[in-house]
Amino acid sequence: MTLQSILGNFALILFVLMVVTGIIWVLDLVVLSKQRRAAADKALADYDARTAKLTADGIKLDSNTASRSQIEAALLRQPTWIEYSGSFFPVIALVFCLRSFLYEPFKIPSSSMVPTLLVGDLILVNKFTYGIRLPIINQKIVQLNDPQRGDVMVFKYPMDMSQDYIKRVVGVPGDKITYENKKLTVNGKPISYAAQDDYLDDESLVYKKQFKENLSGVEHRILNDDRAPTLNYGDVRDFPNKEACTYSSEGFTCVVPAGNYFMMGDNRDNSADSRYWGFVPDKNIVGKAVAVWMNLSNPRRIGAIH
Repeated sequence: MTLQSILGNFALILFVLMVVTGIIWVLDLVVLSKQRRAAADKALADYDARTAKLTADGIKLDSNTASRSQIEAALLRQPTWIEYSGSFFPVIALVFCLRSFLYEPFKIPSSSMVPTLLVGDLILVNKFTYGIRLPIINQKIVQLNDPQRGDVMVFKYPMDMSQDYIKRVVGVPGDKITYENKKLTVNGKPISYAAQDDYLDDESLVYKKQFKENLSGVEHRILNDDRAPTLNYGDVRDFPNKEACTYSSEGFTCVVPAGNYFMMGDNRDNSADSRYWGFVPDKNIVGKAVAVWMNLSNPRRIGAIH
């Protein structure tokens, strides 16, 4: 694992911080606090003995001498590094558990899912709907639901596991996916498309054809660029199970292998997806995108993902 991938893995950083602060917190609770208490008890016993002797000798205590409570408080006070560790540990542990097992925030970095998701959208990803996985290693330990066609899913990019990608599930295991002339056919059944008003792409300032696609009952909008070919075959890479796909000048057909999923971006002609780098194994799944919780430049974006 490279330094860049470690720094980019926020879950790993949180885990390390949680372990370090947790060890310090437990060490203080079990050992260090008792040592401070023993040192304080000894100092107080010495203080009491000294005070008693001075009183017996008729000597009045100096008003500048620290009181018994001040001595005790000073000796029982936690060192700064222990105090901060004890304060941060529960917060870090809570955040780590929430991000690992419930919901994790992500930021949309590219326009591959326009118009469903825009650059700058801050989204919430449900981490448990597809099963409970161990953090860091992403190993599934409890099977729950399987991804369905139409789901918007976050996953580890098969070509670089340090990167998180987000696309729409188009094919599930066993599906036969055909994409020709910019239209999908799943298991021999053409997907229905309803024309919408043209969409102005904020990046290129070009109008693109917009359609409402109905993918197994999930309606969502997609974009097509008349200037772009159905498939840039020169960009297709070698990938596992590539023999399950056949390519032509009009498009391609793929049969999704067991334990894998076929992903496509809603901005069909501006998305590097399964058409070019292959299938997404179940082990790469991060979770299901469920909502936009903030977009700093457009607060009206807040809401559920369709």
